[in-house]
Amino acid sequence: MKFLIDECLSPELANARTGFSRVEPCALAGLAGAKDHMVTRRAVDDGYVLVTHNTTDFRGLYRGEELHVGLVAFNIAPGLISLDLQHRLFHLALSELGGEEAWNEVLEITVDVARTITIERFNLPD
Repeated sequence: MKFLIDECLSPELANARTGFSRVEPCALAGLAGAKDHMVTRRAVDDGYVLVTHNTTDFRGLYRGEELHVGLVAFNIAPGLISLDLQHRLFHLALSELGGEEAWNEVLEITVDVARTITIERFNLPD
């Protein structure tokens, strides 16, 4: 399983010990400053699970994809998006995925202002 880390998250997530084949930040994938639709295209075409904090935009873009290996979206309350939290959520996502590619699935992990974590997994497109 390969992961593409969107620019809205720390490129340090690429250093996470995942046990998976590859975790790559957008900048190293030649996507520095790329528009969301270009990031989506690369992730879908090259079989990456995209990891982002830009849930709304990417959910809309993935809705138009017939087949993809998954989207992981972090919804983090303002002021809480630390590197430590990003690492914790990424490892939580890996645990939730269980090493399986999430064909046409979205895994959303939300952290609200009270630091309560909610996990949702759903198909997209429906």
